[in-house]
Amino acid sequence: MNLEVDFAGIKLKNPVTVASGTFGYGREYSDFYDLGKIGAVITKGTSLKPKNGNKPSRVCETAAGMINSIGLQNPGVEYFAKYDLPFLRKYDTKIIVNACGSSIDEYVELCKILNGLDIDGVELNLSCPNVKEGCMAFGNTYEGVKEVTSAVRKVLDKPLIVKLTPNVTDIAGIAKGAEDGGADAISAINTLLAMKIDIETRKPVLANNTGGLSGPAIKPVAVRMVYQIANAVKIPVMGLGGITNGEDAIEFMLAGAKAISIGCGNFIDPYTAPKTVAGIEKYLEKHNIDDVNDIVGKVQMN
Repeated sequence: MNLEVDFAGIKLKNPVTVASGTFGYGREYSDFYDLGKIGAVITKGTSLKPKNGNKPSRVCETAAGMINSIGLQNPGVEYFAKYDLPFLRKYDTKIIVNACGSSIDEYVELCKILNGLDIDGVELNLSCPNVKEGCMAFGNTYEGVKEVTSAVRKVLDKPLIVKLTPNVTDIAGIAKGAEDGGADAISAINTLLAMKIDIETRKPVLANNTGGLSGPAIKPVAVRMVYQIANAVKIPVMGLGGITNGEDAIEFMLAGAKAISIGCGNFIDPYTAPKTVAGIEKYLEKHNIDDVNDIVGKVQMN
């Protein structure tokens, strides 16, 4: 049985990756299982300089999900290169760095540095809903996505994945902006803009008032958007949003995803990613399918 997929030129041993912001830089999860069991680690959002993120409280639970407003807290690319990358390189998995910035110049300078590191690809974060500057400013229009993608493409030789926000009216049109700007792949979806209110204090639970909703609650929206994107662009799509098991992963792949990413599920069960790999294998065996690539985009619409 073949589980290997070629995602934007990155050869993944299986289509299961872990989503940025839910896995740190892999150290904590490496206590639970060998990171070499999954296709790739997509790192926490990494910026040119260290970021403190938003003030607490920054996370709360909701029905079938969670809302976060971390604000891209991270130690910066220099720290990553010196301490986190050597750690990740000890494992037989691919390393994709999620790159974030608050201006086109920042994205470009960051990607110049990333281009010289021993990593397998870059995921351009144009979709964070809880940062006051950057990300959403570029990620919610065709023109904005194309402009940032084009600027980064000029300095980056490695595979370039663009992560899209679902907080738009035409996700397929936004995806075309990434493709036309030179992206090698699309990653979708990021979190949905959300709010939770404490009815006793009558104030939002999060200090930032709003944040990004993730988890099983958003999966049907994510599946629909992945289907729309996969039918609008020629480059591959990585599907994410509420995946917690092999059945969820198969659903995304039938919708058109070449690979999938697990986010909130990592918090529910730290073993979710390797269990999902096993779940995909079980499905393929049940249906006598020898190659996981054979199910990509094979949904039969009514």
